[in-house]
Amino acid sequence: MNEGLIKQLGLDLGANGLPYQFPWHPILVHFTLGLFIIAILFDWAGTLFYLTKPILKFLGLRARRASFYDLGWYNLVAATFITFFTVTAGFFEIMLAQPSLNKQSSWGLGAGSTMILHGVGGVLLLSAIAILTVWRGYQRYRWRKTKIRQVQWSYLGIGFLMLIILFVHGTLGAQMGDEFAIHNTAAGLLQKGQNPNQVLRGL
Repeated sequence: MNEGLIKQLGLDLGANGLPYQFPWHPILVHFTLGLFIIAILFDWAGTLFYLTKPILKFLGLRARRASFYDLGWYNLVAATFITFFTVTAGFFEIMLAQPSLNKQSSWGLGAGSTMILHGVGGVLLLSAIAILTVWRGYQRYRWRKTKIRQVQWSYLGIGFLMLIILFVHGTLGAQMGDEFAIHNTAAGLLQKGQNPNQVLRGL
């Protein structure tokens, strides 16, 4: 974003290029990832319950199949909710990004291409997670309400595919922070030839 516009907005940017000490987007991303991964894993665990039942019994753990599905459902709802804030924070922080324009990522992409792919991908993933949540809700409360297996195999397959897509998408985000030093204070200072220990000592 243009420095003049940043001043007009009254934003006082710190060493990380943000008006606050720690980037919010990477923090919220971990909630999105954790909740979604747990949701899919527990739905798989509920579906394969009879295979895991002897292991649970050996460990002395009492568990019901329905409990796995409950955990899958509530974690997915929470993932959808938090992802709205994850994407919002991401777009705000990407607007304030000032990456190096003469570098390429390990995938051979420039900063602009990486930012666009990550931004558009974030919106598409939010939409996909929201659609999966609606689909999962119909399975839970209508289509498979009376069935032992609460989720469809197609849902589980797409959920697993989503985990792979999230990994690729997350790698793009990691490249923005690590290779382009976007809102990464230490990486940014090192790329400028400065010592983070000296610059940040007084902060």
